[in-house]
Amino acid sequence: MPELPEVEVVRRGLERWVSGRTVDAVEVLHPRAIRRHAAGAADFAARLKGLRIGTARRRGKYLWLPVTGGGPAAQTAAEGIAPIVTPSVTHGLSILAHLGMSGQLLVQPKDAPDEKHLRIRIRFADALDTELRFVDQRTFGGLSVHDTVPGDPDQLPDVIAHIARDPLDPAFDDAAFHDALRRRRTTIKRALLDQSLISGVGNIYADEALWRGKLHYDRPTATFTRPRTAELLGHVRDVMNAALAVGGTSFDSLYVNVNGESGYFERSLDAYGREDEPCRRCGTPIRRRSWMNRSSYFCPRCQRPPRPARTG
Repeated sequence: MPELPEVEVVRRGLERWVSGRTVDAVEVLHPRAIRRHAAGAADFAARLKGLRIGTARRRGKYLWLPVTGGGPAAQTAAEGIAPIVTPSVTHGLSILAHLGMSGQLLVQPKDAPDEKHLRIRIRFADALDTELRFVDQRTFGGLSVHDTVPGDPDQLPDVIAHIARDPLDPAFDDAAFHDALRRRRTTIKRALLDQSLISGVGNIYADEALWRGKLHYDRPTATFTRPRTAELLGHVRDVMNAALAVGGTSFDSLYVNVNGESGYFERSLDAYGREDEPCRRCGTPIRRRSWMNRSSYFCPRCQRPPRPARTG
């Protein structure tokens, strides 16, 4: 799954190439790509027509495009589609993108050949020669239109209101995170992957931050002091910023930016995916352990497991 750096790379591309443009037409080529839009493909296309796309936003791994403008044009019976009644005022809507395992948002020339797994095409009402395409090989992702949280300046879709802020968000509260971490009574990697506690951290960057902090993934959160939590957050931010600087982590051709270019951070990983390779810090072979249907990579010398709790 793409994590915060990979999604942020896409968001920056959308901000550059899509934000500020007005939707002229939408073509849904696969029903699964809009399955989270309960009203269906025709409604999805009709609601977006004529709307202006605002600045691309992100919270953790979630990406959305706020939209504003006049009422969308309804499809007519002459086109073979029953008329759709939609609101005349669309302020407070956003397009939410779920990238899933293989979803890609690509800005392509209009005359470029269609990708094999093209699912949605969005054309714009301007002189630029590009369009937005949603491509998804495994069809786990998709686009949907949602109401936004009332009064939220970023027009946060209401369906992701429960998602916590991410550590690169200026409004992220380090002190509140520490207090919540201590209350969870869980282990540190579980906490880092809890999107209601801290968003955007997935398996790759959790392992990398824990390696940098010399922390075992099963360390209890109750043992964390405020300075230790602050140090860990620093490592999380450092590894994410380092990944952003090189376009994120691309283990295959599915993780790309809006121009179809892969990131290169996998070449700099210290723990994840390096089973049996020497730890860059002490030389001990990196180990992999099965963990919650995933894998955890760690150095057995630098990241010693917690001592078992005493009984009796």
